[in-house]
Amino acid sequence: MTRKPMARPRRRSRGPAALARLKRFLLESRLLLAGIQTRLAARPAASAAGAALILVALLLGRWEDSPPEITKKVQASSQASSSALPLPSASPPSEAIPEPEPFRALSTAEAPALGRQWTLVEVEPGQSLDRIFREMSLGAGLLHNIVNLNETTAGLARIRPGDQFAFDLDAAGELQALRAELDEQRWLFIEREDEGLISRIESRTLDHRVIEAGGTITSSLFNAAKEAGISDNMTMRLAAIFGWDIDFALDIRAGDRFAVVYEQIWRDGEFLRDGDILAARFVNQGDAFEAVRFDAGDGPDYFAPDGRPMRKAFLRAPLNFSYVTSNFNPRRFHPVTRRIRPHNGTDYGAPVGTPVWAAGDGRVIESAYNRLNGHYIFIQHGNNIVTKYLHLSRRQARRGDRVRQGQTIGRVGATGRVTGPHLHYEFLLNGVHRNPRTVDLPPANPLPVEHMDRFQDYSAGLLAQLQALTIDPSIQIAQADSSDCSDPDC
Repeated sequence: MTRKPMARPRRRSRGPAALARLKRFLLESRLLLAGIQTRLAARPAASAAGAALILVALLLGRWEDSPPEITKKVQASSQASSSALPLPSASPPSEAIPEPEPFRALSTAEAPALGRQWTLVEVEPGQSLDRIFREMSLGAGLLHNIVNLNETTAGLARIRPGDQFAFDLDAAGELQALRAELDEQRWLFIEREDEGLISRIESRTLDHRVIEAGGTITSSLFNAAKEAGISDNMTMRLAAIFGWDIDFALDIRAGDRFAVVYEQIWRDGEFLRDGDILAARFVNQGDAFEAVRFDAGDGPDYFAPDGRPMRKAFLRAPLNFSYVTSNFNPRRFHPVTRRIRPHNGTDYGAPVGTPVWAAGDGRVIESAYNRLNGHYIFIQHGNNIVTKYLHLSRRQARRGDRVRQGQTIGRVGATGRVTGPHLHYEFLLNGVHRNPRTVDLPPANPLPVEHMDRFQDYSAGLLAQLQALTIDPSIQIAQADSSDCSDPDC
């Protein structure tokens, strides 16, 4: 685009009257400047730029008497300077003008609390609190005083990657406050007061949101749960609730359905973690199992709608296994001896080191090693029941120990006469071997009668939600894995 030259304004001729006004203006300017210098002598902190602006401001009142050319120059000077330098505030001559504090940009995570401006620091692998303090130019003595302030602040010395600390520093870089996450529901503040450092604890609000999810299986429970937005950890907890009634490695079929009502924990508008499962329903091969979380006074547990506990006196399987390498079989062909002989237990294939749990409460009656069983443990339970655990890589219970259901007593291994790592598990009732996968397990204590009315009132709404979820045709579909075992012991 072509630029047109600007028309130059015609210069006005200066007559004797104009020259007289100019001389008078310059004389008044000198007198004003001398007065300003006298005032600034009492204020050494004011800058020369500030003085010039004061001069301009004082001259503004005389524009009407000034020549047009001078008026234009004064206006231009005022416009160029006013956006960058504010006029000094009126204050007594004896006071020094305060220096402005540096501005620190805050993210949403650094929102001011109690009027503070926080600088967030996230702990990285290998970092210590001492290193963080040094990087913030804070002395080791200050850290020593904070850690030794009381028992609560002493825990600050134990930090992990991902922990966050917030620092409030003044203009000189001195610590005014430190904020740390004491736990997911509480902040720990260390603040500087006139008398020294103090600590206080401040509560944080957690938001519990109730979530509904469900699905139909076509390939695996984990795939169906993932499509329904359920985490792997929540899927494992769902399976644990029904683990006494359903063998999730062998009993799952395409078309099985599940539904779950659970809590999500949110904090400060962000998802924190999954909470408790409030109720769950699983339809396995046409049989429906339902469970509701309820606290009868001894801690929360899961109960069927009729008040029977989901937890039995014995675990159906005493470990998280990958597959069954060999079932209970009175006429099994042994893969090592090549002979027909009874297989009086179930072999669960799992990686070496997988925890093995006590199937029920009891007392360890054998904990030893031999060349056939490898490392093994036998447990005596009530009702004339004995459980046996063979081929362990390590034993974590000794003869005479009292153990509780679910307690780790050893680790999966491949010791003794075996073809690969697995747990051989036996269940004996009155000295007779029974199939651990099909034997009727003794129930745990039922819900006390005095709690039944409250339980039924509480569970009614949750069970209705589960029913609706498992019949909804829009529920996502996944498929059960029914592949045959490829282990050589099968």
